[in-house]
Amino acid sequence: MTARRSSTELTQELDYLLSPVLSSRRTAAPLADLLAPLPRPQQDFVLHWVEVIDRSNYEMAYQFAAAAPAALAKMDTNAVEAWILQALDTYDRDGLYRGSLVFKEIENYLPAAADAHAATFEQHAPVLELYACGLAGRRLQLDVAAEPYTDTETLFLPPRIAQFADAAANFNLYKVIITLLWAQGRYGTFHTDIISACAAYADPQRATTLLSHFETLRLESRIATVLPGVARDLARLRGDTVDPRCAVLQDPAATVQDSISLLANLYDGFEIPTLPHHTALRAEAATTRNKRLQRERSALAEALAQMLPEQAADKSPEAAADRIEIQAKPAPGAEGDFDVEVRLDGMPMAPPDHVAQLLDSILQDLGEIPDDYLQAAGPGNQNLSADDESVDENKTIANDDSGARLYREWDHKRRHYRKDWCVLRELDVSPVDNGFVENTLARYRPQVAQLKRSFEMLRDEDRLLKRQATGDDIDFDALIAGYADLRSGMELPDRLLTRRHKAERDLAALFMVDMSGSTKGWINDAERESLVMLCEALEVLGDRYAIYGFSGVTRKRCEIFRIKRFDEAYDQDVKQRIAGITPQDYTRMGAAIRHLTKLLNEVDARTRLLVTLSDGKPDDYSDHYRGEYGIEDTRQALIEAHHAGIKPFCITIDHEARDYLPHLYGPVNWTLVDNVERLPLKVADIYRRLTA
Repeated sequence: MTARRSSTELTQELDYLLSPVLSSRRTAAPLADLLAPLPRPQQDFVLHWVEVIDRSNYEMAYQFAAAAPAALAKMDTNAVEAWILQALDTYDRDGLYRGSLVFKEIENYLPAAADAHAATFEQHAPVLELYACGLAGRRLQLDVAAEPYTDTETLFLPPRIAQFADAAANFNLYKVIITLLWAQGRYGTFHTDIISACAAYADPQRATTLLSHFETLRLESRIATVLPGVARDLARLRGDTVDPRCAVLQDPAATVQDSISLLANLYDGFEIPTLPHHTALRAEAATTRNKRLQRERSALAEALAQMLPEQAADKSPEAAADRIEIQAKPAPGAEGDFDVEVRLDGMPMAPPDHVAQLLDSILQDLGEIPDDYLQAAGPGNQNLSADDESVDENKTIANDDSGARLYREWDHKRRHYRKDWCVLRELDVSPVDNGFVENTLARYRPQVAQLKRSFEMLRDEDRLLKRQATGDDIDFDALIAGYADLRSGMELPDRLLTRRHKAERDLAALFMVDMSGSTKGWINDAERESLVMLCEALEVLGDRYAIYGFSGVTRKRCEIFRIKRFDEAYDQDVKQRIAGITPQDYTRMGAAIRHLTKLLNEVDARTRLLVTLSDGKPDDYSDHYRGEYGIEDTRQALIEAHHAGIKPFCITIDHEARDYLPHLYGPVNWTLVDNVERLPLKVADIYRRLTA
C-alpha cells in the first residue's frame, strides 16, 4: 500500500493547485495539516477533486479542501462526489457565495447523502427525458426544484429521491411523479385559475396544498384508464389513504371543478396525508400557459391561412376562418384525447403534422378549440410566433436577450454536466450578391452535371427482392433449393419469385458548417463551393436538407448561423447567404451540436443525418475548452444525438483528424479529404455514398 503523503508534501501540492487564492495570511499549510492524517487513497481523492474544481473556481476548490476531511469522515466517496457536484451545480447556477455554502454547510446535505440507494436526477435524466417525451403530445423539459411541480412546459423534479431502501423503487418514484405532472397538463388541472380558487381561503397555502392533494387523487383515476402499470405503482404508493369523502374524484370523468368543490366542503378539518408522490401547484403554470395560448392562437391563424389552396386569391386569417371548420370530440375509450376533424369548404381534409400538433396542444390547455381561435389574429398577438421571446424551449436568458438559449455542457473530469452553461444565439448569414454561386457553377459545370446524373440514378434506384410469394419473375436460386427440398421429402416453398421494389427515401440531412476563423482563405472558398455543388445535386434528389454554420467565442457567445432552413427553397436568398459565409471566431462544437440536434428532432423522417464540415478539432478561446475538455464535450453531444436517433458524420480536411475523430464519431463515421482543393468535388459524392 502506498504511504500517505506528509503534511509537507501536501503543502507543496496545494500551493501549486491553489496559488491564485493563497497569500501570506492564507496559506496551504492548515489545509495540509487537515489532510495529512487521511489514508493515501482519500488524500489522492481530495487532490484530484481540488484540481477538477480549480477549473471552475479556485475559491471553490479551497473551500472544498477545507471541508473534505469532515465530509470523508461522514460519507463514502460516492456520496462525497455527489456533494461536490451539487456544490458545482450551485456555483454554475447561483455563483460563488451559494456554491461555497454547500461546502460549508455539509450538515444540510448529510440526510440526503446518507442513503446509498438514492436515485438522483443527474443520474437518470436521459432516461427520464425519454419517458416524458413518450408521454407528452408536446415537448416537455425536465429540471430540478425543491419540490415537484410543473409550469406546463417544464416538469420540475427533486434533485434526489431516497424514500425507499431500493434504488429501483426510488427511480420508479421519479417516473410516477413525471406521470402525475404530465397528467396535470393533459387532464385539465389548469383549465381554471387554481391560484384564484384558493385565494379566498383564510390560509391560501393550505388551500393550495389541499387542492393539489385532491387533484393528485383525481388524476390517479385518469391515469388508470391509459397507463394501468403506473396506476398499480400509484396504488402501492398511496396504500389505504383514500378518504371515503373523496370518492367523487375516483370517477375518471371527474374534472378540476370537482376538486375545487371538494375543497370548499373539506377545507376545515381534513387532514392531508403525507404521500411519497406529492406534487405541488404553482402560479407559474398560469403565466406560462397564458403565454403559450397567445402564441398558439396566433400560430393557428397563420397556419390555417397557409392551408388554403395555392390558387386562393385571399389567404388571410379572416378568409381561413370563413372556409375552414374544425370540430374536436372526445375520442371514445381514450380519456383526455380528441378526435379532430378539419373541413375545407365543407370537405374533410388531413391537416399537416405541425397543425395537428398545434391543435392537440390547444385542446390540452382548453379542452376545446374556441370559435375565436378561428378568427383573424388580433393586433396584440399578430407578431407572436414560435420564435418569440416567451418561448422557453431552452430557457431564454432574459427579456432583453430574447434570442439566446442556454445549453448544458459536459465536464469530463466532473463526469457531470454544467447546467445552462453555454449561451447560444441563432443569427442569419448576411446575404452577398457577388456572383459567387454563378462563378462556381461555371467553374465546375462538367462536375455538377455528372453529380446531377449520379443523383438522378440514386433517386430512381430500385432493388431486386428475392424469395417473394408474389412477383414478376422466377427466382431460380429459390426454385433450385426448393426442388432439392421437394426431392428430400419436404414441402415445396411458396416463396419462389422475384419482384422489383423502388426504395422510398424518407431522409432529412442537416449540414453543420465550420465558420471558425481558421477557415479563412482557401478553406472558406472550398466550403462555399462544396455547398453550392451539394445543393445543386440535392435539388435533383429531393431529400429534405438544411444548412447552418457555427462559431463563437467562449461559452457566453456560441453562435449558429442560418443559411438554409428545412422549410426554405434553394432560392436566390439561400444562394446569396452561401456566398456570404465568412470566417468568424472559434470552434465550440458541443452547444452547436445540441442545438442542431433539437432542430433535427423536429423533422419527421425515418433517417436523420447530421453532417459536419470542419477543418479542425473542437477549440475555443481560454476557459479550458481547448484540448481534452472540448473533445469530450463534443463526443458527449454526439452521443446525445445518436441516442435521439440521429446519425452524425464528419467530413474534415484536418490532417491530424486520425488522432481524435475516431474517438468522437467512431471508426467509420468520418472521412478525411486530404486536399482542400478536392473538397467541393468530394462532399456531394460522400453524401451520395452515405445515403445510397
